[in-house]
Amino acid sequence: MSEVVEKSKAPKEPLFSKKNKKLVTDPLTDNNPVTIQVLGICSALAITVQVEQAVVMGASVIFVMILGNLIISLLRNMIPSRIRIIVQLVVVASLVIIVNEVLKAFLPDVSEKLSVFVGLIITNCIIMGRFEAFAMANKPWPSVMDAIGNGLGYAGLMIIVAFFRELFGSGTLYGFPIFGDYIEGNGLYSMGYMNNNMMILPPMALIIVGVIIWIQRSRNKELIEKN
Repeated sequence: MSEVVEKSKAPKEPLFSKKNKKLVTDPLTDNNPVTIQVLGICSALAITVQVEQAVVMGASVIFVMILGNLIISLLRNMIPSRIRIIVQLVVVASLVIIVNEVLKAFLPDVSEKLSVFVGLIITNCIIMGRFEAFAMANKPWPSVMDAIGNGLGYAGLMIIVAFFRELFGSGTLYGFPIFGDYIEGNGLYSMGYMNNNMMILPPMALIIVGVIIWIQRSRNKELIEKN
């Protein structure tokens, strides 16, 4: 009886405890889902030609991951083990449909540029991985924090890659000219500057991600895999 009383009096973990904060901060640095776990690379190659596309895709993934992790965590004790993957797919597919319809209604131009890649969020390894590895085994609040961290880690990497590809490939950022008007030939273009068209090709996205991985491992030697 005394043990029951002691357990009931045990202090609850604060919402923003050190452990929960770590769930958000780790994916931003030493456990980034793209550069460390090497997940979601396809998106880095496909939708990082423009910063706007990267921002919208990142926000979409964050939305789907937060709500998906929350729903899976709430249902984790009711989902039969043999159909858990099917349930996870149904949850993520439903959320992606909502995102797709919202984009079509409010950002039709961006939705058209992203094309099928919004639908492919359903098969994003990061989302399904967090459902299976974390939300199925943890309470709702930590699952939400984990989703925020991994979502921001993914979105941040996409935006960094898109920043360099759009800037040096098109001379713009978020659609605004940075080096001058290319057609009119003013600004830096009047001095002979030319956009690097290679930057808008998919292989350059992989190279930029590779450079980021190299910088990250150079700063933290513990991330270097030892054979």
